[in-house]
Amino acid sequence: MVFEFCMMNVMRNENTSARAAAKDASHERILSAAARAIRRSGYDGTGVADIMKEAGLTHGAFYSHFASREAMLAEAASRACAETAAAAAEVVANVPPGKALEAMLRTYLSPEHIAGVELGCPLAALGSETPRQVPEVRRALTRHLKEMIDLVARQFPDWGHPSAHERALVTVSTMMGTLLLARAVDEPALSERLCAAALKQLLPEEA
Repeated sequence: MVFEFCMMNVMRNENTSARAAAKDASHERILSAAARAIRRSGYDGTGVADIMKEAGLTHGAFYSHFASREAMLAEAASRACAETAAAAAEVVANVPPGKALEAMLRTYLSPEHIAGVELGCPLAALGSETPRQVPEVRRALTRHLKEMIDLVARQFPDWGHPSAHERALVTVSTMMGTLLLARAVDEPALSERLCAAALKQLLPEEA
């Protein structure tokens, strides 16, 4: 009797763990799809039905993962920011310290990043829409912006001083504004000139 009871508990725990793992996997698929969608189509262009279809799940399953569409958008914005932060950190980690800033900027203003909207920087893709979003979305992008500013400031010799932080503010503002414009124009040559000019100003010694 005791053995049967123990086996029932084991089976119940295994079933619970399997269901939890399956739910976690589904949640990850939804988030991954939503993080791409908001960068590709904007917040207003991202619908629940389309996201669930892309994730391979039914529309009705949505509310077992999120309380609302806005909750999904907030979590998707955080995911998009985390993906971009990880990519930037990887760039920094794979070059000598003295070359980190140049590598970051050239990667950020590269043709690949300009073309890769749905996997690229959410700040450049969504900045103009963010003021109209719920506080959780704005907080996610604000936190990411501050992290990017700090990462850039760390590449300057005077890191830790106000001058490094101020230069980082200008650098990040310039790189993100340039990316937005380079994506917006319909002339590839102009897009290239925008990026080249920004790099020349931000990295005059390497240009």
